[in-house]
Amino acid sequence: MKIIIIGAGVGGASAAIALQRLGHEVVVYDRMRENRPVGAALSLWSNGVKVLNWLGLADEVAALGGRMERMGYRDGLTGEQLCDFSLEPVTARTGQRPYPVARAELQALLMERAGLDRIRLGRRAVAVADDGDRVTVTFEDGSSDTGDLLIGADGARSIVRDHVLRANGLEPVERRYSGYTNYNGIVPADPAIGPLDAWTTSVADGKRCAVMPIGGDRFYFFVDVPQPSGLPSPADPKAPLEDAFGDWNPGVRALLDAIDPAVSLNRVEIWDLDPFHTWTAGRVAILGDAAHNTTPDIGQGACSALEDVFALAIALSTNTNGVEDALRRYVRSRSERAGELVLRARARAHETHAFEPGVTEAWYASLRGTDGAAIIRGIVGNIEGSPIDLGVGAL
Repeated sequence: MKIIIIGAGVGGASAAIALQRLGHEVVVYDRMRENRPVGAALSLWSNGVKVLNWLGLADEVAALGGRMERMGYRDGLTGEQLCDFSLEPVTARTGQRPYPVARAELQALLMERAGLDRIRLGRRAVAVADDGDRVTVTFEDGSSDTGDLLIGADGARSIVRDHVLRANGLEPVERRYSGYTNYNGIVPADPAIGPLDAWTTSVADGKRCAVMPIGGDRFYFFVDVPQPSGLPSPADPKAPLEDAFGDWNPGVRALLDAIDPAVSLNRVEIWDLDPFHTWTAGRVAILGDAAHNTTPDIGQGACSALEDVFALAIALSTNTNGVEDALRRYVRSRSERAGELVLRARARAHETHAFEPGVTEAWYASLRGTDGAAIIRGIVGNIEGSPIDLGVGAL
């Protein structure tokens, strides 16, 4: 079967690997002209890592990942250590160590393993047509391609999602602004910023500044500033960080001093989608952000896309009532869990960003002196129920 995938990001490239392993002919199209993903890095919790292991990438992903042994919170202003605890229980309870990784490096690995000769860059999809037997995608340059199945992994502004919804008599869905902007990037690891083996987060006034270790002796940093959407980008990219965090604790000060905007600094307004369950129409289906765009507040965005890939591959390889039937079974196995994670991330964003100041102050108080048990339960709770753990859920 010939399968067309729109989008060469984490979800699309992983799907290409999985579907080729099942013996299908796969071709991938993406509007980007080179591998320049949005966002510097991402969290791969055990459910996401297990999918990559299943794809035969265990050693490569472990090499890219940082050794994140602990987690700690600090008062953003004073630097007081609010709590510090081991993340070993996450590994023990889930059966796999988590890995923060550089997004571009993971995507390059996935694209290489999918086969660079099967990936067509600089091709923006503008229309999809499904005649019941074959599906055709048309590109901005007037070219087209036809296959037996089309997968939309084309992100939060997905044109394939719009086709699927309209084909079901529905209007396209609108994204929802979360209320904050995220700044992220990569800097050399430095103990002046935080412990080299820990996920360290400073919090105050509804803002957070966090660093995670990734491979190559580097820190991935991500900082959140509650603010309206649509603000213009300043001439000095670091100016918003100085305004928001310039008087924070010495670790944050060391991070700000280490950031070189010319090397690594991204500014991303954070949006999500209300959960919906119409992911397929005929021979067309969506996955990843196209299906369940989420805020990064529980670190499950990429992992959820990888779960989609696993469930899709299982559905196509084990159901024999036709493509349309297999796609419907894929959606039934995934949309409820994916939607629940979107809502958990949204609730977490509300709790941490002082949209209700009393709620956020109560959260800060809960961090002081905690042994981490409740936080570990939350992390593990987001992982439990993953389809990659055979025998769980609809699969």
